Amino acid sequence: MTAAAKAYKGMGMEGSLARWYERTTRKDLPEFQALAARIAAHVPARGAVLEVAPGPGFLSIELARRGFDVRAVDISKTFAELTRRNAAAAGVTVQFEVGNASALPVPDAIVDFVVCRAAFKNFTAPIEALREMRRALRPGGTALLIDMRRDASVAEIRRYVAGLGVNWLNRMFMMATFRGMLIKRAYPLEEIRRMMALAGWIEPQLALSPIGFEAWMRK
Repeated sequence: MTAAAKAYKGMGMEGSLARWYERTTRKDLPEFQALAARIAAHVPARGAVLEVAPGPGFLSIELARRGFDVRAVDISKTFAELTRRNAAAAGVTVQFEVGNASALPVPDAIVDFVVCRAAFKNFTAPIEALREMRRALRPGGTALLIDMRRDASVAEIRRYVAGLGVNWLNRMFMMATFRGMLIKRAYPLEEIRRMMALAGWIEPQLALSPIGFEAWMRK
């Protein structure tokens, strides 16, 4: 049995919503810097990295600061504008394309590392997206998928949101978004494993975090 494609039922990340998301996630810059440092340990010097669904581009920018050739693909035109602006302000180059994760506008075997953070649960065709990430990788390359998991508790989500340092109004909005939309769209771990297998990934390594997971996959 294959997973059914699903339509995104939340608010589209365009316009004012995308700009609100940028302001909120900008507070996570230390997390993006730490993740970029971890990824750098798996990429050859001056290697190529693809970020799928980068949002406003903070992780892509941190990777570009480390001397990598960075591509990014997001379906949001507003995020494309924000990423280009943020990269220019940081004095780095990120090659950005507007496109769908299930049909990435990149050639085969073009990058050494693929990363997708906090977006997989929203993809309309998750198995196809996983196949596309694999297609974009060179032989021996690595992909990293980071997202929420269905069994994350409300208490853990509340602690996560409280740690972001946002004001009371934003905390309330974020909790409502997590509970009313995001957690419902997240997958249980067994479903994630099943989709990875269907997409051709062999023996992915999954690690749990308080509200999510990391899946490391090697081509």
